[in-house]
Amino acid sequence: MSNKAKELVRDFYKSDILKDDTVLERFFHPEVELLWNSPSGLSILHFDELKVFFNEIRRTYDDLRLEVSHLLADSEYVTIRYKYYVRTVENPDEELGIAHFIAIWEVKDGKIIRGHQVSQPVTDNDDTNKSYHRIKV
Repeated sequence: MSNKAKELVRDFYKSDILKDDTVLERFFHPEVELLWNSPSGLSILHFDELKVFFNEIRRTYDDLRLEVSHLLADSEYVTIRYKYYVRTVENPDEELGIAHFIAIWEVKDGKIIRGHQVSQPVTDNDDTNKSYHRIKV
C-alpha cells in the first residue's frame, strides 16, 4: 500500500486548496483526526475543524506555494517535510515563507484518516539552501 498512500499524500499537497473546495472531501476520511503541535500548543482537528481551517486559508491568502524536501512511505504511513510560502490578499506582490512542517499521515480506505503534524514558523535565521534538498520526493 505504500505507493498508493504516498501518491495520495503527494496528490493532496499538489492540489490547489485555494481554488478547489473539493480537496477536503477528496483526500480526507470523514473520521479524520489531525494532532498538530505548533508553537502555540496542541490542536486536535477533525473533519469540520479542517473545513473551517481550509476556508480561512482561502480567505487569507492570494497564493500558496509548497516546497517539499522529504516524502517517505512505509505501508499505510507517509511522512512529509515541507515549507509553505504565501502571498497575502493585502500584499500580493510579496511572497513570504510562513512555516516549516513535518507530518506523518495514516491512509485508510484510500483517504487520509489520521495525522501527526509539527510546525515551526519561519525565522530570519532559516537556512533553506542547505537544509531543503529533496529526498525521495
